[in-house]
Amino acid sequence: MTLAEKILAAHAGRDKVTPGEFLNIRVDLVLANDITAPIAIREFQRIGVKHVFDRRKVVLICDHFTPSKDILSAEQIKVVRQFAQEQGLIYFEAAGIEHVLLPEQGLVLPGDVVIGADSHTCTYGALGAFATGMGSTDIASAMACGEIWMKVPSTIKFIYHGKLPRWVGGKDLILYTIGNIGVDGALYAVMEFSGEAIEALSVDGRFTMANMAVEAGAKAGMFAVDSQTLEYIRHRAAHSYHIYEPDDEAEYTKVFEYDVSEIEPQVALPHLPSNTKPISQVGKIELDQVVIGSCTNGRLEDLRLAAEVLKGRQVHPRLRCIIIPGSQQVYLEALREGLIEIFIEARAVVSPPTCGPCLGGHMGVLASGERCLSTTNRNFLGRMGSPKSEVYLANPAIAAVSAVLGRIGNPEEIVGAKQFRK
Repeated sequence: MTLAEKILAAHAGRDKVTPGEFLNIRVDLVLANDITAPIAIREFQRIGVKHVFDRRKVVLICDHFTPSKDILSAEQIKVVRQFAQEQGLIYFEAAGIEHVLLPEQGLVLPGDVVIGADSHTCTYGALGAFATGMGSTDIASAMACGEIWMKVPSTIKFIYHGKLPRWVGGKDLILYTIGNIGVDGALYAVMEFSGEAIEALSVDGRFTMANMAVEAGAKAGMFAVDSQTLEYIRHRAAHSYHIYEPDDEAEYTKVFEYDVSEIEPQVALPHLPSNTKPISQVGKIELDQVVIGSCTNGRLEDLRLAAEVLKGRQVHPRLRCIIIPGSQQVYLEALREGLIEIFIEARAVVSPPTCGPCLGGHMGVLASGERCLSTTNRNFLGRMGSPKSEVYLANPAIAAVSAVLGRIGNPEEIVGAKQFRK
């Protein structure tokens, strides 16, 4: 069996499962946020049960509109907060972006089945978990009974050979892959990532890749557990876990192989994550805004990369640069390392953790005709504001250098060069 099939079999009480089977599967964690939880709570109450199946396994995180941007968002958050208090649930408000916060807190671990009322729940596959997004009504059912009903997905294997060039990371690998297979290239399949380039990739980089598996239509994006995974969870694990490995004779519907040494930093142009080009072919596109952060690239490694480019330089006077640490812990560590000082001296704006601009909610909504380069995960039409705006996706180094140049650029253009002057 593949990695996903082994985990699902164990959680269905089966020795073996095959793609296409419909099963009841036990879940280890159920997640919802301030947009999706109120719907799930309402449906949970309609079911008529008084308590969730296990209060230690239901987590509610308010991150999309926190700190509350208006009265409506405050009312949404109030509903979530009150339900969490009544049920005695694990609850976070304005403490971090859910898909950064949960791994950081050790709440998702290898071998877990995690479902969340958010499409980027697939992030946790970086730790060898089966994690996927579901609708709020499915989440309500899972909160009540601790199980989901789903079809076993097929698995596509992606093998990345070679050594990553300078300025190329997990964001570039996943953008390149989505550009290669398309936004429906892994529809309802598991993307299983492997190869020597993956073994060398940091856990933060793996989170980025797993996070964007859904942008290829995938049910989940998964990595086998290795020494880097174990080091990451060593002081974090909040419960016991089990490590599964894919069998050598596992059957995959497709296998894709890439030589990463030939991959440049990638940029996804409007209005799809699959509309990718290598940085050398993008051209000098002027920008109005740069966003560095989100559940895709708001971790400490991402901020370090941005700071490496921004140190001693300043944001172009024509644009605004917004930097959003993925959690309060990431913010604190960045502060201790001096990264926040670098950002502020570069004239960037540092925000508390929030999903805000990624979904066009707040903290960076785009006006008509504006262009934004962002480290977020989606650049759909109107995703970050006006349907007449444009969103480009790239890694934190590309984002940082673009903030300095006022246009999409390559770090090689300025690293070692003099800072921009008005």
